Order: sequence, then structure tokens, then C-alpha cells
Amino acid sequence: MSGIKYLKLFIPVIFMVFLQTCNQNRKMVGLQIDEKPVVELKHVKLRGKLRVVTDYNSTNYFVYKGHTMGFQYEMLEALAKHLGVKLELTVNNDLVSAFASLERGDVDLLGMNLAVTTDRMEKFNFTIPHSQSPQVLIQRSPVNDSIGFIRNKADLGGKRIHVQSGSSFQEHLVKLSNEMEMPIDIVVVDMLEEEELISMVASGEIDYTIADENVAMVNSSYYPGIEFKTSVSLPQNLAWALRKGANHLTHDVNMWLMNFQKTKEYKRIYQRYFKSSRIEEMMQSEYFTVKSGKISDFDDLLKEKAKIINWDWRLLSALISQESNFDPKAQSWVGAFGLMQLMPETAYRYDVDSLSSPIDNVDAGVRHLKYLKGKLDKTLSDKTDELKFLLASYNVGLGHVLDARRLAEKNGKNPDQWKGSVDYYLLNKSKPEFFNDPVVKYGYCRGSEPYQYVNKILERYNNYQNIVLLN
Repeated sequence: MSGIKYLKLFIPVIFMVFLQTCNQNRKMVGLQIDEKPVVELKHVKLRGKLRVVTDYNSTNYFVYKGHTMGFQYEMLEALAKHLGVKLELTVNNDLVSAFASLERGDVDLLGMNLAVTTDRMEKFNFTIPHSQSPQVLIQRSPVNDSIGFIRNKADLGGKRIHVQSGSSFQEHLVKLSNEMEMPIDIVVVDMLEEEELISMVASGEIDYTIADENVAMVNSSYYPGIEFKTSVSLPQNLAWALRKGANHLTHDVNMWLMNFQKTKEYKRIYQRYFKSSRIEEMMQSEYFTVKSGKISDFDDLLKEKAKIINWDWRLLSALISQESNFDPKAQSWVGAFGLMQLMPETAYRYDVDSLSSPIDNVDAGVRHLKYLKGKLDKTLSDKTDELKFLLASYNVGLGHVLDARRLAEKNGKNPDQWKGSVDYYLLNKSKPEFFNDPVVKYGYCRGSEPYQYVNKILERYNNYQNIVLLN
């Protein structure tokens, strides 16, 4: 056969190989484009926020009497403060999707009680331990005393045990089961956290689950029918997880954590959530939101009144928590009173006074918010940051906010933008070079107060959104 004939035969083959190579390269390029770069400390500081996923339960992250609390929450707040950034906290009680979000680079850190296992270490970076706890079997007190509790791991063979999908409990039970003549009947469940499974054991819906001992100890006060004296593992290191390759950020967090654990603040935090009887009292309270779904005694009222301004009632709750801590008798040193801390001149406009009912006080406060919103609607061309302008106006008065807008515009900044523009001029409106500017009509104001006010309400609102159902 001639060389030309050979060439004719091989050209189609070469072309097909070329196409396959191009397709493979295109896929590889696509993966590289979609993959998010590993985030280090300099990126976190440049962004100005640390993106963290945690889980909500009775120890890690919860709301009690309107206040955000929890072992993980306080630790993460301290870390963010140390780094000089804002904590952007989201909730995900599904471990599988939480780890997936970290792997994709959607978040910087998983701030949970994560057991450090060999399998996990192959995929993720882990910090040094923030605490330790053995895994224990959660079981109910037997109805028939002659049956007794399970006290030996060898007796778990054949028992049906429910555990959270993707958890270290699942991983440990699988290894334990493989060593037994009769395997453990392991039921893996999605979207249920260990405390929810503990409650199902207590109610009789399931027979057994596994939990960290410190979490079990706290929950035993809420579910007195459960028993957790049988350990199924040695004490395990519990840590936070970061994306694989984020070595510098992991090192920075480790150095902080190592020093923080030596402080009185860490000891106080750990004592508060795992050693104090106070946590037991909180869990029994109707204001323990994880169990009750309730923020305050005024939830129903706020759900009704929030409709007047088309607000999420949890946002109105966050404002009132900041204003009065839900105390209808609260009165400030400047004369503001009631749940919404109305100043006398504002209250007079809406025909209420310090003797008016909480219903009338909230109604007047909401109507005032609606009035301010109407003014801002006519002022702002871009409504993106209107909520921040509205909150600041409620706190310090619309005039001072309009002054800050005029200062921003005079100095070449966007008067419709809050962060880095109007908030800066409002924050500095206590300085003579700012409040004496010719464009300022309302003079001096202590700008740090409305600046912090806006941040605190929005942070509290975010926490309420994470933990409290909308309806």
C-alpha cells in the first residue's frame, strides 16, 4: 500500500484524537475557571469579613431572650474581632452540604464541633482542637429494669442506631461495625443534627443515636429520660475546618486559638456553655429559641405591626431588642421610653406618651419608620442601602443623615451609598471639621452611635434569620 493511502487512513484517526484532546483541554480549562482560589488571611482582611458556616443547637449558636449566644458563636466573634473583620455567619445543619460549600470555596471556615478524622484530613485543613469530647451512646431509661442499659460496645451488634449523614459518628460506627460478628444496623439521616436525634430518642421515635458527651450532658437536663454514660470512643479532638491548601490562614487561626485558649475569656466561654447550670435554666425557658421558636413576648404583635412597613417581623424584633431589650417600661437618660424608645417630641406627633400601652408604642414607632421611609424614598435615587439609611435616621434623626449625604456628595462620594461613603461622614460628624462644614445644617452629632446602631441591628437580624422561622 502506498504512503498516500496510509495517510488517508490515519488522517481521520489523528483528527479524532485532536478533537478529544481539545475537548479534554476545554473541560480542564472550564474547571480551572470555575474553581475558586484558596483564600488566605490577606484576602479575608481585604474583603473585610470572615465567611463562616456553623450549626444551630443548644450549645453552639442560639437565641435566648433576643440575645445571640453560643460556644461557637462567642469563639467566632472573638476570632473575627482579632482579625479586625466582620463575622458573616450562616447556618447549615447538613454536614454534607456544609463541607461541600467549604470545598467549593463559598465559605472560609466551618465553625462547628468537627471530629478530626483521617478521612477528613485528606480533604480539608483542620485547626488545633478547640475542645475535646468522647462520643457516647444516647439511650432511653429502660422500661423493664431487668433489661438494663447497654454498657459495652460489643453489645451494639444488631442494634439500630440513627446518626447524621457525613458525621464522624457515622464514620466511627462503620469502623466499629466492621469489627463485629453481628454488624450494627446504622441508619444514616440527612438534615438532622445530633440534638434533633437526641430528642427523637427521648420521645421514643428511635432507640439510639450517638453524640458528643458535652452536648449530651447539656441536653440531658432538657430530656431527663435519656442516658449517656456509655462511651463508644476515646476523647476526640473537636476543631474547625478550612479549605485544603489554606495553610497560611490555618496557621493564623491556630496561633490565635493557641493563645486564646490560655485566656480567662476562653475559660469563661467554655464554663458558660458546658459546666454551668445556667445553660440548663435557659434550655427550660420559653425564650430559648432553639426549642420554642420564640424571640420575645411580643412576637405576635410584631408580626402584625411589621406589615405596616412591609418588614420581616424578625427585623422589627432586632430593632426593638437593640432599643429596649423588649422591656416595655424601659426609659433612657434622654427621656426615650417604651419598646421602641420614642423621644417625647416624636411620641407627641403620634399621640402616645410614656403611659401608653406596648401596642400603641410599637404602632407609633412603626408609623414613624414609615414616615422616615417616605422621606428617604423621595431623597435616594438608588434604594440599595435604604434600610441602613432608615435605621440610622430612626436612631439619630433624618437631619443628621441628610447632612452626612451632603458631606459625601461634596467630597466626591456617592450620597446613596452607605458603606465607605455616608457612614464615614456620619461617623465623623462629631469632629469640628465635619460638623462646621457649610453644607451641614444640623450641626454636631455623636456619629459613632448611629454607625454602631445600624451594624448591630443588621447583625442581630442576620442571627434571627439564621435561627428563627419567618412564620
